[in-house]
Amino acid sequence: MTSMWDIKGRVAIVTGASSGIGDRFVRVLAAAGVQVVAAARRLDRLEALAAEVPGVLPMVCDVSDDEACRSLVQAAVDRFGRIDVLVNNAGLSDSPWKAEEEPFNAYREVIEVNLNACFVLAALVAPAMLAAGNGSIINIGSAHSFTGSAPNNQAAYVISKHAVVGLTRELGLQWAKRGVRVNAICPGYFETELTSEMFVQDSSGMAWITRNTPMRRPGELRELDGALLFLASDASSYVTAQTLVVDGGWTAR
Repeated sequence: MTSMWDIKGRVAIVTGASSGIGDRFVRVLAAAGVQVVAAARRLDRLEALAAEVPGVLPMVCDVSDDEACRSLVQAAVDRFGRIDVLVNNAGLSDSPWKAEEEPFNAYREVIEVNLNACFVLAALVAPAMLAAGNGSIINIGSAHSFTGSAPNNQAAYVISKHAVVGLTRELGLQWAKRGVRVNAICPGYFETELTSEMFVQDSSGMAWITRNTPMRRPGELRELDGALLFLASDASSYVTAQTLVVDGGWTAR
């Protein structure tokens, strides 16, 4: 039974790796014996992560830049000769503007990072994966891939995360017969840089998360490990175009 979970020796790219879920995923994959290309904009954080965790190659990449994405994928192929796993984790959230007041450039920036970069990177890694007849692309959605964000006004974030689910289904279906699986993990509320203001103890934000989560608490980052390892490994060899929601029951209300 353990062999289907064995991913030792595989090669993965993780975007948004300088903090939060991305940092955690790099650590989990590296601990499982994966060679991980950790990508983000903040080189100092990536280098600190690589110094701490063996098997990590830090690479600066702004995922909203197509050529930077192309260079990232090419560097991974040049260094390791293959790409087995892509984790599209880089993400932004818009400020809580009302839709009629949100600057268009702020809206477009969120869509570019949260959605368009997922397509670009998936398309760039696909040739190597398709040639090998195997690969796993894991997009990071959100509980708000299925719900609105009210009372928080975050139109761009919600729209982009809904679209990530559609992207996952479409690419998963396009590549299903050719051995490349595309799935999504949709977390509920976990403490990251994007959500830190809501995690102040005894704050209204924390009270709102606790009250609206059926398990009556936010998630801990370690509780995403299983979903990541499942989708990155052969344990999910017959799973594609699906979303795995890890939200303490948030979306089942």
